[in-house]
Order: sequence, then structure tokens, then C-alpha cells
Amino acid sequence: MKHLFLLLSLVSMSIIAQTPKDKMLESISKKEMYYGGIAKQIWNYAEVGYQETKSSTLLQETLSKEGFKIEKGVAGIPTAFTATFGEGKPVIGILGEFDALPGLSQDSTTDQKSVGGIAGHACGHHLFGTASAAAAIAVKEYMKTNNIKGTLRFYGTPAEEGGSGKVYMVRDGLFNDVDVVVHWHPGSSNSASFGTSLANKSGKFRFYGVSAHAAASPEKGRSALDGVEAMDNMVNMLREHVPSDTRIHYVITNGGKAPNVVPDFAEVYYYARSPRRTDVMDVWSRIEKAAKGAAMGTDTRVDWELTGGTYELLANETLAKVMHANLTKVGGINYTAEEKAFAEKISKTLGVENVKYEDATGIKPLAAERGAGGSTDVGDVSWTVPTVGLTTATWVPGTPAHSWQAVAAGGMSIGRKGMLVAAKTLALTAAELFENEQLRKDARIEFEKARGSKEFKYQALVGDRKPALDYRK
Repeated sequence: MKHLFLLLSLVSMSIIAQTPKDKMLESISKKEMYYGGIAKQIWNYAEVGYQETKSSTLLQETLSKEGFKIEKGVAGIPTAFTATFGEGKPVIGILGEFDALPGLSQDSTTDQKSVGGIAGHACGHHLFGTASAAAAIAVKEYMKTNNIKGTLRFYGTPAEEGGSGKVYMVRDGLFNDVDVVVHWHPGSSNSASFGTSLANKSGKFRFYGVSAHAAASPEKGRSALDGVEAMDNMVNMLREHVPSDTRIHYVITNGGKAPNVVPDFAEVYYYARSPRRTDVMDVWSRIEKAAKGAAMGTDTRVDWELTGGTYELLANETLAKVMHANLTKVGGINYTAEEKAFAEKISKTLGVENVKYEDATGIKPLAAERGAGGSTDVGDVSWTVPTVGLTTATWVPGTPAHSWQAVAAGGMSIGRKGMLVAAKTLALTAAELFENEQLRKDARIEFEKARGSKEFKYQALVGDRKPALDYRK
């Protein structure tokens, strides 16, 4: 009897000791398979930028069922939406992405094996959108239970991969009333840094020539492909004369249909990146000059469409410290024997013999990670409102983004576990931001100092063009 009384006392103490935030985290854990199922559905849909109809609808329905007010088709984008709970200040935003990458269809296996689709979630945005929605739902319940005032807003943001979806949402003023924005991204380790990213401009250059028989009457033809290749040659020579941290990439998306027909149309798709958007703008103008020169030299005609453009991330150390502390509280993930077998097999396909499990189980120190190799339209958000993010280990340590190995891990339990770490960390951080006015003030002070001039006026790198809804077609 005495032992039973002691046991009941310990259970009672355990219940009493559980804080409201502990309950919030527990609510996410209890729904692991539910949220895992949503993520897997989006993984299966694998819809590319601005075509994420099913993925966007699923997230909208998930949030609507939880009492969020949905606004569809914002910023002139059919798959963009906001989901809002509460009213008044403060306003805390959570970002959610859901677009896939073309050409990376892959099963959740350790062998490279397409599932027959045209795209795959090689950047883990199926996990991104789902974890952010899970965090928003948990924070909503926390606000209701603890009578916390303010507005919680989830942003469903399409076409991050080259389509700059958030840029149009920023340009339309959808973040103007927000105090702080939180976000995350899938990866192969757990960290919350206050680093930056590369600014980016992208576009498609289209050359028009004259078709003719390539053998019988080549003199009557003007090759649009010659225009593309001449442009590419000039841009490749340009690489020697740009800042050393600049990146330029291209793919020829259309080079003609048959060797014996002089192609009258050809297209090349370009990206230019740099840590400073001013350098990107300069390099892009020189790429445009190369296009004009190529057309002149090959007696063809060229036009181009700017499909995307993003700012570099504006870091916020004040917020990063809070995010790091919350990530540390949540902790990393542990692999089962089955997951370790998966990790070791897939690592061999990457040329990695020893898996660094500590990257998944542990948390990297807080640091300013400079010179990041990627770009993100979160950059534009970060120049509008104080913004903070984190990365969690949803892939096997050592896995690069935009790889079939990332698609595979993101479609099984390793991805799901990393997603829950992100959801819990976002929820803790958002809850703290609602409750800590001084934190919001400190973040705003750092933000305004880092942004510089009080006269700063946001100007999108895409100019005044409408969203490039067909850039993946």
C-alpha cells in the first residue's frame, strides 16, 4: 500500500511539474503519425512551383479544421495563402513552403529509383510546410489555453525554388504588420545560426532564328542555338571578371529538335548569385549585354523574362539566440537500428563510409554562418520584418540538398523525426515571442540597425512584373 501511495504521489508530482509549454510540445509528439501522413501526401504529390494545387489545399484544410481563417490566392498567386488565428498585436508569422524540384523523382529507398513522377522533394519542402503548420496549430492551442492575446499568422508560400513566391507576398504588403517571422529548413544537421544567404536573380533568355535544312540550304538559316551557345561562351568568360564569391549557373532548356534542322528557337535558363544584391544586379546587367551581343553576332533575335529575384538574408542574432536555446531544449533525434541500416547504405552512395550520427543527435553551436551557397526568398521577408530560422536533421548526415538521397530520407521516418524537432522549436520560439515584449523590441532594434538607413524602402528585384506562374512549364 505504501509503495502504491508513493507511486501515485510521483505521478501526481510529474503532472504538476508539466508546464504549459511542455504540454504544447507533447501535443505535437502525440500527432507524429498524423503530421507524418500529411507530409507523406505532399511528398507523393511532388508539385513544382506555382503548380502546388493539391499540396496547398491540403495545408489549408489542415489549418482550417483547427480554426484558422484562410485567405486564398494572395498576392496574385493561386497557391499562396495565409491562415490567421487571433487578432491585434503582437503579430507573429510562421512560414511554410511546399514546392518540389523538377527531375528528382525518387522512392524512399537506398537505391536510386524513380517513382515515375516529374519532380521530387529534394529540398524537403513537404516537411517544411507540414512542420510549420504543426507548430502553428500547437501555438494556437497554447494561446487559447493560456489566454494569450495577439495574432498568429501562417504563410503558405509557394515556388521558393526559383519562383520567388514570397517576394510577391512581401511586395503586396502581407508582412507589413508583422512583429517577427519564424521559419526553418530541412537539412542534415541541427542548428540555429544567424548567417546569411546569397542574393539571386534568374531568368530565361529566348533566341529566335530562321529554320532551314542544315545540309541542303544552311545559308538560309539563322540558328537560335548558335545564339544561346554564343551567349554561354561570353558569360563563361565573364566569370573571370566578377567578384570571387559570385555564382552563375545555366541550363539549355530548348536547343532544337533535330540536328538536320537549323533551330529557329532556343532557350537558356540563368541564375546569378552573390552575397550582395548590388553585385547580383551588376552581374545580371552584364549577362543581359552578353545576350544582346550574342544575338547581334549570330543574326538572331533575343528577348528575356526575369523569373525570380531575391535579397540576401538579413541575420538577427537576438532572435537566433532564442531559437538556439529552444532547439537545444528540444534536442536532436536518435536513429533506430532500421534507420541506421538505411543511413549506412545511403551514405555509401554519397561516398561516405562513416555516418556522423552526432549531427542528428546533437545541436551545433550558435554561429554566424557566412557565405552560404544557396538563395531563398526568405531574404526579402527578412528585410521587411525581423526574421529567424533553423535547420534540422531530416536527411542522413552528409546528404546534400537537391539530391535523390535527400528525397529518399525525406520520405521515411528519418525525415518525419527531424520535422518534429523543427515543429517543436518553432512552437517554443513563437510562444516566447508572444509573451516577451522586450525580446520583440530588442529584435526590432537590431533589425533596424542592420538594415541601415531609416529611409530604406523595399524594392523587389523582380521589379513590377506579375508572378511568373508558368516558369516551370
